[in-house]
Amino acid sequence: MLNILRKRAQSMVIQIVVLVIAIVFVFWGVGTNLGNKRNVMANVNGEEISIADYQKIYDSTVDNYRVQFGGTIPQGFLEALGLKQQVLNQLIQKAIFRQGGREMGITVSKLATQNEIKTMDVFQTNGQFDLNLYKQVLNQNRMNPTSFEAGLRNDLLTRKISEAMQGFVMVPDNEVQFRFDLNNEEIRLAYFKVYSDDYLNKVDVQEEELAKWYQENKNNYLSESQIRLSYLFFGFTDDLEQMEISEDTIRERYENNKEQYVVPEQRHARHILFEVKETDDVQVRAEKKKKAEEVLKLAREGRDFAELAKEYSEGPSGPTGGDLSFFARGAMVAPFDEAVFQLKPGELSGVVETSFGYHIIKLEDVREGKSRSFDEVREEIADEIRKQEARGYTFKRASQAYEDIIRSGSLEKYSELNKGDVVQTEYFARSAPPPPPVSDPKLMQTAFSLKKGELSSLVETGEGYAILFVDDIRKPDVPELQSVRDRVVDDYKLAKSVELARKNAAEILQDSREKKSLAQSIPSSSRLQETGYIQRANIGGDTDLPAQVVQKAFDLSLNEPFPQEPFVQDDTYILYELVERKAGDKTLDDQQRQQLETQLLSSFQNTLLTAWLVNMQDKADIWINDQLLQ
Repeated sequence: MLNILRKRAQSMVIQIVVLVIAIVFVFWGVGTNLGNKRNVMANVNGEEISIADYQKIYDSTVDNYRVQFGGTIPQGFLEALGLKQQVLNQLIQKAIFRQGGREMGITVSKLATQNEIKTMDVFQTNGQFDLNLYKQVLNQNRMNPTSFEAGLRNDLLTRKISEAMQGFVMVPDNEVQFRFDLNNEEIRLAYFKVYSDDYLNKVDVQEEELAKWYQENKNNYLSESQIRLSYLFFGFTDDLEQMEISEDTIRERYENNKEQYVVPEQRHARHILFEVKETDDVQVRAEKKKKAEEVLKLAREGRDFAELAKEYSEGPSGPTGGDLSFFARGAMVAPFDEAVFQLKPGELSGVVETSFGYHIIKLEDVREGKSRSFDEVREEIADEIRKQEARGYTFKRASQAYEDIIRSGSLEKYSELNKGDVVQTEYFARSAPPPPPVSDPKLMQTAFSLKKGELSSLVETGEGYAILFVDDIRKPDVPELQSVRDRVVDDYKLAKSVELARKNAAEILQDSREKKSLAQSIPSSSRLQETGYIQRANIGGDTDLPAQVVQKAFDLSLNEPFPQEPFVQDDTYILYELVERKAGDKTLDDQQRQQLETQLLSSFQNTLLTAWLVNMQDKADIWINDQLLQ
């Protein structure tokens, strides 16, 4: 749906439509027909979905994921998600949705589309539609009026279809009451946990069984891949001494960059923090602020600020009297920073609110900003220039060596002519690299991306340039049992303890069914636990049972109070029994009735729309160009 339309899509109708359209064909069973290759992605009942339309939605979706992942999408993520098929399925479903609406006689005229555009705030100036602004906004979004209006017309058609179908939906009063009663139903459970850790010492390790288990699980103990490198390294520091920098060059750098050698004003402050968390409610925040005001009054009355900070501050600087040392403007969060730089030495701030909580600030001292003289920074500038020029010189040396290797035909032949320059490592794994420079993350990444006999290009690190050659690769292999025996024994015992716990839990559950009591089936040395009353609408409740257990427990009855099998959570087996079920004691008031009716109406509408789409899809003639999805 178009971004501009989203600004107007706050109604329940549009939200329902967006929800339905977002369903990624959980019920999808599209038939495909390879047929002849066609320059379209798909054809739905004769309506073509163009490659351009598909690519536009696909690229937009990828951009959204890229933003969510901070700029870089994990390798293989989009493939695992099946994004190409998902995007195509959405376009197919939208086509079916529109076609179904037209079959019902629902259309959107060109005039209705134009009227909708005229009401959009984004295209208005002083409350009136502005044609020039309209064209400007579309141009900024890389659209033209024809494509935008076609897309909007389809969106309006979707809205009208949804509105039409909602007219068929109603929520009976008895359904509202039934759902309310159901949500407020309460149960009590008895439960017992079987921990696999309790069975670790009961596992008997037999050598024959251990060897058999190891054979079945040996791939879990594969050694790491190892490589042996030959490499050349050209360090920046090796060329520093050869760099001669003239006095004029140093002076020119200083004069051209004087602003870099200005020391900004710095301020030494103390503070007392009354910490506030994002989850704290209004009452907690009010109490914290009141406490801050009380302590501020004490400080203004002459109490030692450092001692007050030690007594009241909830920040990490509290034990040191709230001391923040010297800092420049911009080092602190904006409200704090602004308050500090308005104070004079010895002055107190009022109560300052930041994202961390409420602060009281005292300014201790001010260091005025100043410009550092040429003599003060001369050596610093000289070192800076020397390093920059050395990097260029090092690059030339590394590039020349690379060209010489290519001319020689191999690193080995280059080495014969330049003895001592080429270094060879022993075999090493990624987790245990040799000392620098090879251990540099960039060099390691490059080394393990090469194949045997491959030469890298120049690899730049923070310390210099490298040229890598992979002499040999040892592929992962399965070690002898004895070499990893301790690790295998630990894993074997853990696996077998889980099996014993599972077996024992199943036996207790079966015995409980026969005795019709969990209490009579657990070990005599163990204690059965019970929950309080748990409401269906508040499954989390005040119990340590997982929500899934409580959810399943509501499906039990007093005649069948036990689950079919134990619930598994992190190698712990949970057995439970329905002890009591009762109706809630709450009554349905008008506000609750209205809220619940709204929720049910939305749910019923979505169910109807989904069922309608399923029916339309079953009857649709759909062709997909599979070759373009590869």
